[in-house]
Amino acid sequence: MKIAVLSCIHGNFEALNAVLRDLDQQGAEEIYCLGDLVGYGPHPNAVVEMIRSLDIPTCQGCWDEDIVEGLNACECSYPSLLAEARGKQAHEWTNARIHEEVRDYLAQLPLTLKRDDLCFAHGSPQNQHEYLMPEMNAFAALERVLAVDARILFCGHTHVPYVRTLEAGTMTVRLHHTPDQREQAFTTPLRRIVNVGSVGEPRHGRPNATYVIYDTDGDQITLREVAYDYEKTCAAIIDQGLPPIFAWRLAQGLEFAERADDPSHVCER
Repeated sequence: MKIAVLSCIHGNFEALNAVLRDLDQQGAEEIYCLGDLVGYGPHPNAVVEMIRSLDIPTCQGCWDEDIVEGLNACECSYPSLLAEARGKQAHEWTNARIHEEVRDYLAQLPLTLKRDDLCFAHGSPQNQHEYLMPEMNAFAALERVLAVDARILFCGHTHVPYVRTLEAGTMTVRLHHTPDQREQAFTTPLRRIVNVGSVGEPRHGRPNATYVIYDTDGDQITLREVAYDYEKTCAAIIDQGLPPIFAWRLAQGLEFAERADDPSHVCER
């Protein structure tokens, strides 16, 4: 069984179509989507309609939630005031153009999906706004996977793909709340976190769309990178009146030059 997992389409209809063609050529038998269907890109309604027409199981992303609940619904911070201004502009543009049936669809999306011992989430199983960075503390990363009783956790949100193996072994925890602050050791199973990157707004240094194919028979994870006519999307971004910087960073496969001091950015709600 080949399972395709994609995320962060962000209204990029050209990229979505290219990925759908590629996963069909790869023989993918099931497809899961990790959300952020809208935001930044010029074709939010078309993207949602395509996902719905194919009946693809989909999680709710942070942008999907913001379109339903209001801008920055989790009250998380932006990496800079300029990024916040651009995010607000993209939200207002998207919010003004979303069809009501599309908004209703985004509102009912679940936070997580499960298939056997696989879990699918946008940011993390606890919060679609949480970034699971590859350098995240191993204990915290393992907790995110074990909390949903999964062997592999598929996520997106960072727009940068990676596969992280959390090796089996013994972990020691010091119990600070006990009088003697004793230590407790326990055995940790092998688990993996797979970030599938982004279909519609890659940030790994190239404009190509990324997604993952998981082969259940061989337990193999393959990152697919798909070239498409990104210049067509860039032109649509500008024609639709979205900030030109969105077209620039799409063409570069970068997030521009602004990064938060703490990119782990765990939402506290």
